Amino acid sequence: MFGEFLRKLVQPAPEPLADADARLALSALLVRVARSDGDYAADEIIRITRIIAARYGLSKPDAEALRQQAEHLEAEAPDTVRFTRAIKDAVAYEERLGVIESLWQVALADGVREADEDALLRLVSNLLGVSDRDSAIARQRMTPPA
Repeated sequence: MFGEFLRKLVQPAPEPLADADARLALSALLVRVARSDGDYAADEIIRITRIIAARYGLSKPDAEALRQQAEHLEAEAPDTVRFTRAIKDAVAYEERLGVIESLWQVALADGVREADEDALLRLVSNLLGVSDRDSAIARQRMTPPA
């Protein structure tokens, strides 16, 4: 279903993505982080839908539809390294930085900071070309007060 999109995304010199394609790729990355601990929980699904709706100004049904497409894309996407590097080459830094914030929201949706999720977020941030400092600031903004 997403074969052509993925081929375009992982080619050696990908073109910048059209807005709709960037939304889909970045939403799939949210799903990948949520699934990384082997428990794609309802809280995470709800959080992803809310993030997508707020980030892209979508209605709840449209955000749910995009999330469902992203779930399918994530299942077909290559390994995280190639997928995130492809996104880095095709999406502006500001968008990637906003995605890091959203990824932290998803990782922290269940109220537990897992070592596996931390490690994946560090890897993804690096592969997206987001500095450690910017990622840490994003995490602090998304961490609920204790």
